Amino acid sequence: MNNTSCPRVSFDFTGRFLPPVYILVFIVGLVANGWGLKSLLQNWKKLKIVNVFVLNLGLADILYLTTLPFLMVYYFMRSKWIFGEAFCKITRFSFNLNLYGSIGFLTCISVYRYLAIVHPLRVMGRITVTHSVTISVMVWLLVGVQSLPDVFYAKTKKKGKCYHTTSKSYIEDYLKYSLGWTLTGFCIPFLITLGCYGHVIVVLCRKNTIHKVLKQKCLKLLFILILLFSICYIPYHVLKNLNLWSRVLTKRKMCHEWSNGVYIAHQISRGLVCLNSALNPLVYLHANEEGPAQLRQLLQRAHQMVNRLCLPNSGSVPVAQTEDEVEEELRF
Repeated sequence: MNNTSCPRVSFDFTGRFLPPVYILVFIVGLVANGWGLKSLLQNWKKLKIVNVFVLNLGLADILYLTTLPFLMVYYFMRSKWIFGEAFCKITRFSFNLNLYGSIGFLTCISVYRYLAIVHPLRVMGRITVTHSVTISVMVWLLVGVQSLPDVFYAKTKKKGKCYHTTSKSYIEDYLKYSLGWTLTGFCIPFLITLGCYGHVIVVLCRKNTIHKVLKQKCLKLLFILILLFSICYIPYHVLKNLNLWSRVLTKRKMCHEWSNGVYIAHQISRGLVCLNSALNPLVYLHANEEGPAQLRQLLQRAHQMVNRLCLPNSGSVPVAQTEDEVEEELRF
């Protein structure tokens, strides 16, 4: 600990690291979520309980993706915000809605899978699409209430900054708010998700009556959720609060050598947490029953188009498959 001089924090790292991440997430996320939402809306009449949660997950991603171009401009202009304080708060609020909305809907999907596999007789016919719509509205309201206090903290200052958290003046209060927010918005849903899938794995391993395809589907979805939480959510929440604590110590003239390393690690975690908007569409493939078939059909069409472009004068032309034959292949 050093009470006289603090190590210089590499603020320039943020401007170099985040813009490329935002560009990648914006392109991949927009295409993937657009495809996922389109596949759900095309089968609107067949919309099932779990698909309602998946649909809201996609809407949360689209909401955040629309704010990324403004953040790209912000960092390309060397952290100079030109869109006003109100829009700065809207941008940060959209990020929080996406982050905690995604966690909330992933938790809903986990609970539904748990009930459908562990307690199928109790759930069958009792949970309807109307129930899932009501639960989705409640998730949006809860996430909005949790995120609303963040709007009342100072987000900008004269130099044109648009703070991800808040300014130095309010950092102590914001740390307390952030710790409570982490507990209710992340830790509790994470423990619920962990408990649900832990029990599901036990049931899948014990019961031989459950179809092999269903087992593989649940294990793949579990792997995706572990990937999302391990890469996107856990590092962000740990490093965000650690960085806030570092800022509190700096404000109190209690400097640590690790403050710069924590700041850089937190900026990396901010980039990783944005990836959830690009990784969430993986949930479409396994939560939506028709997702894998539609993706295989899309890839097959793309493969046929490539073959036609690359082999326009081929001597042996394969016989075109009928729609029924293609559909039959996609079942396996």
